[in-house]
Amino acid sequence: MSAILSADDLNDFISPGVACIKPVETLPKNESSNSKNLYEVTTEDKVQPENPPPAQISLTDCLACSGCVTSAEAVLISLQSHAEVLNTLDAYPELSFTQNHSGPCIDSSNALDGESRIFVASVSPQVRASLAATYGISTKEATYMIDQFLSGPHGLRAGGEHGSGFTWVVDTNIMREAVLVLTADEVNETLKEPSTRDTSKSPLPKRPVLSSACPGWICYAEKTHPFILPHLSRLKSPQALTGTFLKTVLSKALGVPPSRIWHLAIMPCFDKKLEASREELTDVSWSPLEAGAPSAELNKPVRDVDCVITTRELLTLASSRGISLPTLPLKPLAPSFTPQFPDETLNTFLFRNQNESEQTMETGTSGGYLHHVLRAFQAKNPGSEIVTQRGRNADVVEYSLISPGGETLMKAARYYGFRNIQNLVRKLKPARVSRLPGARVPSASAGGSRRQPLSRNGASAVSGVDYAYVEVMACPGGCTNGGGQIRVEDAREASSSAQPVMAVENPSKPSPHEQRAWLARVDEAYFSADSDTEDGMDDQTQPLTIPERETRVHEAFKYWSDLMKLPLSQLVYTTYREVESDVGKPKDAPIDTTRVVELAGKIGGGW
Repeated sequence: MSAILSADDLNDFISPGVACIKPVETLPKNESSNSKNLYEVTTEDKVQPENPPPAQISLTDCLACSGCVTSAEAVLISLQSHAEVLNTLDAYPELSFTQNHSGPCIDSSNALDGESRIFVASVSPQVRASLAATYGISTKEATYMIDQFLSGPHGLRAGGEHGSGFTWVVDTNIMREAVLVLTADEVNETLKEPSTRDTSKSPLPKRPVLSSACPGWICYAEKTHPFILPHLSRLKSPQALTGTFLKTVLSKALGVPPSRIWHLAIMPCFDKKLEASREELTDVSWSPLEAGAPSAELNKPVRDVDCVITTRELLTLASSRGISLPTLPLKPLAPSFTPQFPDETLNTFLFRNQNESEQTMETGTSGGYLHHVLRAFQAKNPGSEIVTQRGRNADVVEYSLISPGGETLMKAARYYGFRNIQNLVRKLKPARVSRLPGARVPSASAGGSRRQPLSRNGASAVSGVDYAYVEVMACPGGCTNGGGQIRVEDAREASSSAQPVMAVENPSKPSPHEQRAWLARVDEAYFSADSDTEDGMDDQTQPLTIPERETRVHEAFKYWSDLMKLPLSQLVYTTYREVESDVGKPKDAPIDTTRVVELAGKIGGGW
């Protein structure tokens, strides 16, 4: 077990340990310019002692993984910041549109200049909750604030070299709902008898199926426990799926190459920067090079998500432009700043209601993957009941779907925080084969686990775990507690011109009580999104049922697949790979910075 991951601190975030302290590199001292005698012998008392600065570990050096991140990863993270957003907006003018009877079309005056770009952004609901808690506003008003900043006349468009802004700003809730529906479909396939499973799309994950939306968790699994990879859900995260959706549809509908579409994602987590850099999440996966086209070296793959910034970096972005977020109009943008999406059918799906997805205490703060899987199976088994049992702490919860006759139809669980993830990984770890003569060899059907029984519902009982699905998130408390969210010590300064948020006894280092109170405030804002939506809904409007949601997603995604003339699996699924660590391995040559940058851009640094 890693010494780093067993640190028992207050918030369960990983703290730098002995294994991740980078050695201080000392460069050869330059020869003195006035030294003429190359063979001079110097006595010991004339040698100046060297005091190298202490090594510093930052988020560019240590993320949610075991050991140090690679040099390529550090480069990738440093390239994604608020500065990159400003530099990109200043480097390329915004591609303008004109409106006709069939929808928006590119203005011919700058269609072929090759320099203009289409700027699009996607925003996580946890980001809106953090802003709402900081400025004492509702989540709906936080949505207006972000839209006004990214696309409005008083936001980014008010300055910069070209006055560029973001043409479309979408909510990742829409694609999250799609991922929820597809996740339930995936789990349902794994629970079928092997002879009746649909394996034509791609290989099914092993049971228990583990969620794959958290990049910190995926990074940890790829680097330390490759035996976990077959259990991971094949589905892209909402961030990645949003990027694929936007670039494929806009490229197809407007006739522009994906390289001229620049996608910014605003997320609560720093690890999302690494996810955006994966080589699997580029246009190569859905738009392979045609025969006779130049090699991949000349045509660099285009990322589905070009840049990721966190909630705190959003504040820095506004500050860099001299914009005060609380002073922006907290109202919807004028129609002139919100053009219709090029495809009418997908416009209805993408912008029907940006707060429509369910966000309640039962769904949790990380998207409600487990909750939707349970509700979907409950809808197929009328009269069944979901029974909840808390684990050893609040971040471990087990769920059972019980039939009216008392039979357990399905078991699932939620594991948040690395301390709890370690316990889950231990349960899934295959047993070591004994080398003693006459030792019993684990059966292949059980995957080499210590315990081999199968549960009554057919779910694999690997090492005693008979869950069908497990929602895994790296951050304790879920995504509202992401590392990139606005901290309690930052909130007071950020809201100085707005309504006071909360009193902080020691602004430099808040107490654990203050941290918990702040997280509770963010959670409250996150869960209040439903009430904000209900206030704006017609009294006759009823929430969609599970089958209605599934139908809506399936129809929209079938249309998307037909539009792109690609199988849906090629658009929504991704892959994972084992990443070998180079920590402790001898270095035969000094680090070539140029080579590191090339490696980072080509393969994503493993993450």
